[in-house]
Formats: sequence, C-alpha cells, structure tokens
Amino acid sequence: MAIFTQLEEFGHEEVLFCQNKDVGLRAIIAIHDTTLGPALGGTRMWPYETEEEALADALRLSRAMTYKAAAAGLNMGGGKAVIIGDPKKDKSEALFRAFGRFIESLKGRFITGEDVGVDVNDVEYMYMETRYVCGLSPAHGGGGDPAPVTALGVVQGMKACVQEQFNATSLEGFTVAVQGLGSVGSHLVELLVNERAQVIGTDIDEEKVRRVVDRFGIRTVPPDEIYRVDADIFAPCALGAVINDETIPQFKFKIIAGSANNQLAEDRHGEELHRRGILYAPDYVINAGGLINIYVELEGYDRERALRMTRSIYYNLRKVFEIARQENIPTAQAADKLVEQRIAMVRKLKDMYTGQGVHRMRWETR
Repeated sequence: MAIFTQLEEFGHEEVLFCQNKDVGLRAIIAIHDTTLGPALGGTRMWPYETEEEALADALRLSRAMTYKAAAAGLNMGGGKAVIIGDPKKDKSEALFRAFGRFIESLKGRFITGEDVGVDVNDVEYMYMETRYVCGLSPAHGGGGDPAPVTALGVVQGMKACVQEQFNATSLEGFTVAVQGLGSVGSHLVELLVNERAQVIGTDIDEEKVRRVVDRFGIRTVPPDEIYRVDADIFAPCALGAVINDETIPQFKFKIIAGSANNQLAEDRHGEELHRRGILYAPDYVINAGGLINIYVELEGYDRERALRMTRSIYYNLRKVFEIARQENIPTAQAADKLVEQRIAMVRKLKDMYTGQGVHRMRWETR
C-alpha cells in the first residue's frame, strides 16, 4: 500500500487504524495538519470495497478539512475518520462506543462528528466514551443538524459569485441547478426560493425529489440531464468529482457553487473552467458553514454567532476571486494559495510562542 509514501505526498502527520472484531469495527483516522489547532473532521461510514479505498478516502478528505478550516479562518487543523461498513445494516451502539474509545485515546488531537452514513444518534453513542465529539443534539448543548448552516453558507457564496461574474447584488431572477436534494440540497432549495431565484433540481432518490417538489413546486430533471440544463448557476450538493471531462463540455453555466466535497475530478478541471470563463467557487471555501457551526459548538454553542460567522463565506470568496483576478489563475489555485499563506504565517508564530493557548474549548471547563 506504500502508506508512508502517501503520507509524505499529502503531508499527513498521523494515521490510526482501529479494530475491534467483537463489535465489527474497522476504522481509519487520518490527521493531516495540526498547525492551526487540533484536527477537526467528521466520521464517514461506507461499504468500501477494499481497505486501500478506505485509506485513500480518509487521506483525501482529511487534507480537504485542513484547507476548509484554514480558508474559513478557524483555528483548527484537518482530520477525517472512515468506518468500513454498510450504514444500513452494520450500525450498533457497541460499534460506535468502541470507536469513541479510539477517539478518546487521541486526547483531543482529533475531534469528530457526523458525516455520510453517520447521524447524530451515532455521535451520541460516541459521546458516551469520549469528550472529543461535536454535532451533538441541542439536549447536550450542541448545534444539532449542521445542514441548514451549510446551505446558508452556499447562498452567501453564490451572492459573492454573482457579484463577481455579473455585478449583481442578489440572486433574484437567476436560475440555479441543484444536484442532490438531500439534507443540504433541500435546505438550499428553500433558501433559493426565498431569494426569488428559479430552481431546477435533481436527485437519484425519487422520494427526495417528490418531497421537494411537493413543498416548493420546483422544476426537476433526471439526474443525467442536470449538466446540460439552461441555468446560470450549477450547485453540486451530492457526490464529488462531478466536474470532469464528460460533464464540462455540457455546461451552459456561468457559475459553479455548491456544497459537495471534491467537486473537481482533477486539478486540471479547475484550469479548464477558468479557460472557459466559468467562475468556480472552491468547494472547501463555500461549503464551510457546517464546519463553522461545529466550531462554534466547541466553544459553547451560540446559534447567532454561528450564522454570523457563516455569512463571512461571502467575504472569504471575494478574497479568493481577487487573488485569481490579480494573478490570472484559476480560483481553485487562488484558494489553495490563500490557505497555504495562512498556515505558513501561523507556523512562524508558533516558533515564537511560549504560553498556553487562549482558545478554550468546552471540555476544558468540565
């Protein structure tokens, strides 16, 4: 598997393999970079076909979390955990409590919460064994479901995009193609309708489509047709790698701004969007609302503060677009540059640091 080669290539600090055969637990925790603070990232449960595939996902996603936290201005590093298993049939209290013990063993180097295949109930089981979880229910002082906040951040990002691309100040009258009508996508549709945008939606789950149509009356298309609809903005809110050699030639969009992770199949696809004059909102910048919501929870959840910080995604994207314009580079490269400059700056500060950090998280006062 050449694990150390992969760690060196992507700059990871640590990978922990977790196993408890009595409860069926097989998991991987990847800690990418803790320069800015402890690694923060969700736990994903997925029926990976191979262990190599699970490791690759953990490494890729944890690196993205470092960039997401840095771009949002948070004092957190990046990490990710994956549990190998089918979330529809392999979940149990024992499995998540066993996993929680592995989280606790890291003593705060990694803080986790829900991701694909893991919900707030599963996190509650982890919480029985570790302090270092977030995304808890309000009953435990948490912020609950982060999806509405993620959707709000995407809308703020879209507003930055139409300002950059069309010199417009609102989304009214623009047509948005939303791919994925799940938790984030459905909340996004609601916000867009309230903004008086026209919405075209799609999802591979017909029940999700039906619920959104019944509630908001939007137009929908089959999943494969979403790439070629006549819309101003494309909002990927489902799978990653949807911007690729096959889909780009179909695009009539002028803006791509959605909540999905790893939207570019390869870095060169960001360059192709730039060449075609399509403005791309780098995914880890625009979809940071959920992460911000969780970050606020770590300090003692305040809903208004979470929403206020999420609205800053508008300004974060404006900075990215300014760098891209000044240097005539793709926006994905500009975002990376912004992040790497911030991490380098903090790394220099740490060389001089002599005291204890002022940032106090909720478990430090228990």
